[in-house]
Amino acid sequence: MASSRIETFEDFVKVHALLLTASGIPSSLHHQLFQKLSTDTFDGGNSFQVEPCEDGRQRRLILISDSMLKDSQVFLIDHAWTFRLADARNQLQEIPGLAERMASLMCVDHDLAADSEEPDANSGDLHENGFQGTVFELLESEILRQGEKGAEGVLWLELDELDIDDSMLCSLDLSNKFPNLIALSLCGNKLKDVETVVQEVTKLKTLRALWLNDNPVLHHSDSRMEDNVLQGVPSLEIYNSSFTDNYGEWALGFCGGIHGKDSPGNFNPNIHPLENMTSLDLSDRGIHNLSIQTFSPFKMGSVSYLNLRGNPLDQNSVEVLLKLLKEFSCLQALEVDIPGPLGRSALEILEALPNLSLLNGVMASKVLETKMHVIDTMLQPRLPELDPNESLADRVISAMWLYLMTYRLADEEKIDETSVWYVMDELGSALRHSDAPNFRVSPFLYIPDGNLASAVSFSVLWPTENVNKGDECTRDFLFGIGEEKQRSARLTAWFHTPQNYFIQEYEKYCKHLGLKTFASASPCTKASKTTSLNKQDGCILRVYTDIPQVEQFLTRPEFVLTNDPKEADIIWTCMQVDEDVKKTIGLTESQYINQFPFEACLVMKHHLAETVQKAQGFVKWFQTTYNLETHLSQLVGDYFVRRRDGLDNLWILKPWNMARTIDTTVTGDLSAIIRLMETGPKICQKYIERPALFKGKKFDLRYIVLVRSVNPLEIFLADVFWVRLANNPYSLDKSTLFEYETHFTVMNYGRKLNHMNTPEFVMEFEMEHKVQWLDIHQRIQKMIRTVFESAATVHPQMHSTTSRAMYGVDVMLDCSFQPKLLEVTYCPDCGRACKYDTKVVVGSGETVKGQDFFNDVFGCLFLDETTHVTPL
Repeated sequence: MASSRIETFEDFVKVHALLLTASGIPSSLHHQLFQKLSTDTFDGGNSFQVEPCEDGRQRRLILISDSMLKDSQVFLIDHAWTFRLADARNQLQEIPGLAERMASLMCVDHDLAADSEEPDANSGDLHENGFQGTVFELLESEILRQGEKGAEGVLWLELDELDIDDSMLCSLDLSNKFPNLIALSLCGNKLKDVETVVQEVTKLKTLRALWLNDNPVLHHSDSRMEDNVLQGVPSLEIYNSSFTDNYGEWALGFCGGIHGKDSPGNFNPNIHPLENMTSLDLSDRGIHNLSIQTFSPFKMGSVSYLNLRGNPLDQNSVEVLLKLLKEFSCLQALEVDIPGPLGRSALEILEALPNLSLLNGVMASKVLETKMHVIDTMLQPRLPELDPNESLADRVISAMWLYLMTYRLADEEKIDETSVWYVMDELGSALRHSDAPNFRVSPFLYIPDGNLASAVSFSVLWPTENVNKGDECTRDFLFGIGEEKQRSARLTAWFHTPQNYFIQEYEKYCKHLGLKTFASASPCTKASKTTSLNKQDGCILRVYTDIPQVEQFLTRPEFVLTNDPKEADIIWTCMQVDEDVKKTIGLTESQYINQFPFEACLVMKHHLAETVQKAQGFVKWFQTTYNLETHLSQLVGDYFVRRRDGLDNLWILKPWNMARTIDTTVTGDLSAIIRLMETGPKICQKYIERPALFKGKKFDLRYIVLVRSVNPLEIFLADVFWVRLANNPYSLDKSTLFEYETHFTVMNYGRKLNHMNTPEFVMEFEMEHKVQWLDIHQRIQKMIRTVFESAATVHPQMHSTTSRAMYGVDVMLDCSFQPKLLEVTYCPDCGRACKYDTKVVVGSGETVKGQDFFNDVFGCLFLDETTHVTPL
């Protein structure tokens, strides 16, 4: 259709038919959408209001119209910021007002932590229970409250934020003054010495609860403190807000509101205070085990509400927990981590506990009706951390992953290699997430002139449920993504999801890799050479190829080119040759082809990781790698463990099967890692944060590996390798992570290409780092052979007697000069030497023409000549 300005609704539908279908906008709203697009009408302000929430750290959208029916109206939302990821920082720094607007929209433009005045130690501070005076006066007042019982009647002491230090704790002599103390809180004081604290609190033999939260002593490196306290006070059931392994009815009663300062506890064995308890909140108590002896449905038969969030419960199986909960006959409402110890999904839990009416605050009937897998109602939002020393641009870069949306453009010829990211305007960005949303948002590309050049991007908003005045308007951030696509784990981008669950998934994954499917990759015996293709009658070998480099540079007299693949001895092609292709072209089983069956196990990044992990488990030469499509939960657990242990947490995301580092990103932001899944299947690999550098710059090495046979394994390494250098000095500064020329070495899109010949690099590298390259080279050779041994062991179906292939193996060195495998690439053109230089200096120092080197490498695969290659 010729390009022309869209004037009528019919033209609008005709041009935008596919876009309208893909957007999901109801057909009843198409005409209204056309009217608003054609008149540039943004009237959302008449129906909605943006208001702050989460103490000003977020905004939400509220309906101010009297009501709005499902599928009754459609609204345009403008895009406040549209960019390619690599351009984000530059735009924030260079476009006037952009950083300020984005910072305001994302609620990171001010520090909310109000300056607090330091209390006067001599003035008598107001204690949280209303008491004003010194510590000793507080103790006297507690004794007076007990009347005739005196100090022996004091069972509960709250001495929080009273500037109590180690010497004062000793002078209080609590064990002698209050011999029957059941609960003691010392939160927010100045206790530092482990030995002193342990000595004083272990004198209190009747203690059931002890709180030392927010004291410097808890940050001491001596990990024995908790063990010593628990050993010295065996009756202790609550320690620093968590349950001990000795917890019993008293701790349960405390969490159920039965025990407290005014009712410390009745230990008469004939009285059961838990019998009438209806609500029990055990959230975040660090409970590892629920046993029938302590968590008894017979002693707590009236419990109708139970909160188990934030507890690992790793000593119970799912079956044991479900069986125990089924015995609570009155239980109607349950809150639990999803995924978590009770199961991976809300639907799974409700099917096992059919008597529940509410799960995480959502009606069970709605969960079952909609087959809802995850319930996020009680998840806490992940709010940006504010650093007063960060610029607005840095704050926006950190916070933007909570707001971004993405799309990729395409025309009749190709799809864009890099995705477009965008932030909706203030109204659209105020839409918060819900698993049961009442609105839906979809990106829409308006093409007013009928061609892509005139395209303008918007987002379109419409109600999917009936909404009343004052209701919050929400959308599903993961629309169309169920648990089969790891919905629970992906919610971690926006919410604080249960860390215990993900850490357990990571630990199980580590255990599995430690066992390995294959105990080890059995070293393939170095066998005699495969048979040369040289014909006994002296006839030359006919080669069919569709690769220009082969046509141009293959000049050896043993080979001749042919245009008919059926009459060729050798098929050298960039096309994937499977059984269907063979039948279509008419190829025979006796023709040699430049590819091995199932070689995807090497050349696709997620398959390479799986191959190495199956054969080798964890190895130092291959960075920890996760396929985000299948192992996101394990990655999230790994991330949490590394953060907990203070380890580096920088990762690199790579598409499964794209070259030249397209859509590859370096980040330490967990939300970014999860959101980047939206631009296509990826692996996430631990970034080599401390690589060996060459003159201050990052580099990697491209090796050429020739494979003549998989079984037995027969491979050769070309004597020449290519050194690829980054253009900028290496840096781990956050501001450089989007800089392609700092963190990547494969230069494309017109960037300056830096490479060196082998002997020149080796000589300068040895001088700079005072190392012997031969030692490094031998480690690289060993690693490369192990990679192909792994593939041959895990995937014996690669074997083919008529296959020959050439692969590029990319290697990086860490700061200890240990090799790290980056990737294996399929190299059908094998013209790399000819592309870079007319002459190539090989490992021996010999200078040969690129064309001669090419011919020698090609001959190695099909003849017996190995002048410039080394058998591995």
